[in-house]
Amino acid sequence: MKEIQGRPLPLGTTMIGNTVNFSVAVPQEKECQLLLYRTRAKKPSAVYEMNREIGEVRYLALEGIEPSKYEYNYRIDGKIVVDPYAKAIAGRRTWGRECDIQKHEVRGILYNEEYDWEGDEPLCLPYHSIIAYSLHVRGFTRHVSSKVRNRGTFLGVIEKLPYLQDLGINQIQCMPVYDFEECCRYRNYWGYGPAYWFAPKGSYAGSEDAVRELKDMVKACHKAGIEVVLEMPFTEEVSKQMMEECLRYYMIEYHIDGFILNPQIAPMEAIYADPILKKTKIMVHQIDFQTVMRRFLKGDEGMVDGVMYWLRHISGKDGIFNCITNQNGFTLQDLVSYDRKHNEANGEDNQDGPEYNYSWNCGAEGPTRKKVIAMLRNRQMQNAFFLLLLAQGTPCILAGDEFGNSQKGNNNVYCQDNPVGWTDWSRLEKNRELHDFVKRLIQIRKAQPVFWPKEEMRGIDQVSCGVPDVSYHGENAWRAPSEVFSRQLGVYYSGAAVGGEDCFVAYNMHWIEHSFALPALSRGKKWYKIAATEEGILDSARLLDNQRMVVLKERTIMIIVGRKEHEEGVAKAGADIVPA
Repeated sequence: MKEIQGRPLPLGTTMIGNTVNFSVAVPQEKECQLLLYRTRAKKPSAVYEMNREIGEVRYLALEGIEPSKYEYNYRIDGKIVVDPYAKAIAGRRTWGRECDIQKHEVRGILYNEEYDWEGDEPLCLPYHSIIAYSLHVRGFTRHVSSKVRNRGTFLGVIEKLPYLQDLGINQIQCMPVYDFEECCRYRNYWGYGPAYWFAPKGSYAGSEDAVRELKDMVKACHKAGIEVVLEMPFTEEVSKQMMEECLRYYMIEYHIDGFILNPQIAPMEAIYADPILKKTKIMVHQIDFQTVMRRFLKGDEGMVDGVMYWLRHISGKDGIFNCITNQNGFTLQDLVSYDRKHNEANGEDNQDGPEYNYSWNCGAEGPTRKKVIAMLRNRQMQNAFFLLLLAQGTPCILAGDEFGNSQKGNNNVYCQDNPVGWTDWSRLEKNRELHDFVKRLIQIRKAQPVFWPKEEMRGIDQVSCGVPDVSYHGENAWRAPSEVFSRQLGVYYSGAAVGGEDCFVAYNMHWIEHSFALPALSRGKKWYKIAATEEGILDSARLLDNQRMVVLKERTIMIIVGRKEHEEGVAKAGADIVPA
């Protein structure tokens, strides 16, 4: 092979035919060498001095090299350094195996394989139509109960796509999939911290080609109508330029649909303005919805105003999505089963993790044989899904919540690469009723346009139909409960505003029953119940005996719809509830 001049940009490696350009940022006055290794060799087969520079960038190019036969590193002032722009990493194929860079055990791969996308492109689904699902690629299928062939991998996610489709999911949000160092003082299971940002994690692949398998996962998701969003929690040491380049790379090279970023670190203004990323979803974590809904769920007073705001607030333009639970805290099952965190197994004397989670154990800490408590917990989980899926923002379900996955009271499983931190699929059959409830509630959301309008409802009559697009009620119609101790709320959605049915949702999070006055419907229409806590999703709509008032038992949520009497009909399997 022959050394030629090369180019300073782009940083990293650029391959054209049998020519490879190497470019790396190096502090001034420091020596830099390119180390070339034969694939899987233990020592470099060639060393090249990198003397050409512009600013603090060193560069050279090699002509007549077969990229597939070589790997590379840099030696900077005597220390071996893996290219931070490496597109694939060798030596990190086995999860949990410590590797020594200074012993040449980790190297960049000159990856130049062609990939057939078969015409695939990012889906660009509208924000208001999204039902998101948050998962950890390894933990999602690592448990033996997942019953997939490729446990804990990108391919394992592909095997679970029929399940996600059936549930009604059209977006997955993946915790870090880039190559990070998991062998720390405690196992870095989540993947936060320093990383090789451009390289997919080798141990998340069933083969030696993590690049191809991540692309396979994205392509399979898109074929299933599911977007792929990656969490990219850059650290402060990463340059703003590198962050932007990394996002562009994943969008172009992997067809990624969106990213979840830390706005305190990432250059949000520049990212929003980037023309390459204009159709890419740029999302952020926000806990206000979570806090309000958790407190309302457990029966805290003074939450009604916040609930009214978050039930109708749409934050798609800001990239905000709604969640009751996420990876940083209790699962939903644990939210209704524990008052206190139980992180003793983390090795930090239970000092890690948030101290207060707005949780309620329903009368017993942890597992219990008391049926009355178990029934109350199931009610509360149903109520949580009502609050999440009937709010008009973008909902996101934590993987396994739909069947009561538990982390045994651990609200910070960052280091628990074991069944505590993995999704336990054996609970699916144990809690099939909850799963089916969530599935059918998603169907109701999709079937009722009032729950996912394109634009935020304003509380006024925008289409001259005689009623506001959304209004709030209590024991008296058209008047929301204003007392600080109120724990109940009725919400009336006008179907005329969005071209759907009128809907009324009654929320009673109090420990006593409450009555709700029903607004009068237009001539010929009647109120029908279609879903309620404990009753679940009804197979056919049920005409209310009292068309002026509905009484809800303690800790109950109910959905009723306004329909013409002749529409009642005979329907099976919820067909009249979820029309085609």
